[in-house]
Amino acid sequence: MPRSFIRGRAPPTTMNIAVVGTGYVGLVTGTCFAETGNHVICVDIDANKVQMMKDGKVPIYEPHLDVLFERNIRQGRLSFTTDLASAIKDAQIIFLALPTPPGEDGSADLKYVLGVADDLGKIITDYKVIVDKSTVPVGTSEKVHAALAKHAKEDLFDVVSNPEFLREGFAVDDFLKPDRVVVGTSSARAQKVMEDLYKPFVRQGNPIIFMDERSAELTKYAANAFLATKITFMNEIANFCEKVGADVDKVRIGMGTDTRIGKRFLFPGIGYGGSCFPKDVQALAKSGGDAGYDFQIIKSVMDVNEKQKTTLTDKIKAHYGNGIKGKHFAMWGLAFKPDTDDIREAPALYMIDALIAAGATVTTFDPEGMPNVKKLKGDTIGYAEDEYAALKDADALIIATEWALFRTPDFKRVSESLKERIIFDGRNLYDLDEMKQLGFHYVSVGRQGVNAPVKAKA
Repeated sequence: MPRSFIRGRAPPTTMNIAVVGTGYVGLVTGTCFAETGNHVICVDIDANKVQMMKDGKVPIYEPHLDVLFERNIRQGRLSFTTDLASAIKDAQIIFLALPTPPGEDGSADLKYVLGVADDLGKIITDYKVIVDKSTVPVGTSEKVHAALAKHAKEDLFDVVSNPEFLREGFAVDDFLKPDRVVVGTSSARAQKVMEDLYKPFVRQGNPIIFMDERSAELTKYAANAFLATKITFMNEIANFCEKVGADVDKVRIGMGTDTRIGKRFLFPGIGYGGSCFPKDVQALAKSGGDAGYDFQIIKSVMDVNEKQKTTLTDKIKAHYGNGIKGKHFAMWGLAFKPDTDDIREAPALYMIDALIAAGATVTTFDPEGMPNVKKLKGDTIGYAEDEYAALKDADALIIATEWALFRTPDFKRVSESLKERIIFDGRNLYDLDEMKQLGFHYVSVGRQGVNAPVKAKA
């Protein structure tokens, strides 16, 4: 007899799931639910993208996603369509994984979420659990409920808030082995459906935390805002270290061993970017203002991060006496973080703009981010086939993303390729003593610079 029966629990049940939206969150969500035996249909309005996925091609770069994606297509558990009505016909659960981009006032734009909710209200004919997977402001579940209720009887649906906590670059592992699952619902029926759905993912004892919808919505914003604050605080400490001659790496280690603080998100750099932190912090500040509350810490985080994105550019200009017109720089890294092709709000892009505005030129290399940057920047910058090709005729090297590929380069080759042995490192990849021994002029974040004499190539 199966162990689940012995313990008095119902066995896991295969579910039919529809996921509306196939961005990072939607595609990872759909693929991982299929991996646990469910039948998943992903819906997107982009016909070319849907055809690409039908052909077995993953439209985003996310480590390990391709293996699960291909397997579940092959085994018939994962499929794709542009037809919303056919996708949701047999679905018990419908996930809304739609973009919520920042509006001009900083608020999250809900037009995609509410538009699909309105469409669903017109076509659902039996009970569905509608799940907000997108990051949405407090009160969105009520707006989604109202949009559905304009057309559908209220006994045909429940609206649930189920925020995602996926790190780009680790999204598959985060989904399959979550620290926690947060579910916001006031419906006992919906709670049972969500509990059954997520049971396979929390077998090791991590919790499914049930709460009201508004608290679930705020939990996502609060978590991202806190992590952004932690990063930004460390960047401010790094900036102060430079003023007083302290070493931020030593400070970071001393702080991180305190269990109340923890060692994660304490690495200084050139600011946070990506699809989540910038827009979520901004949206939380706007939501606070709308509710009559002034998020002073959150506003400071945004201000400091905006300046931090170009702090390395300021150091470059200072090194050359503000005369970088005609200088040519190699840049390693474009994505906002390693192991992703996501360039949204990437500090590298802000630095590129500042360098070009000052009359410099840039050749870049990133293992995954170059196609997306080329769509945005075109031929205003150069794109190299590898990290060493990017160094050709460059006056100095700039490091903007901490890809593992850049951690142990051939420094002899770097030295021979650059016009001068100068590295501006926005991610503190290298040891100061090693840089001194190698004869590089090395500038990083929150540490004292290595002012080795540089030699032009013969």
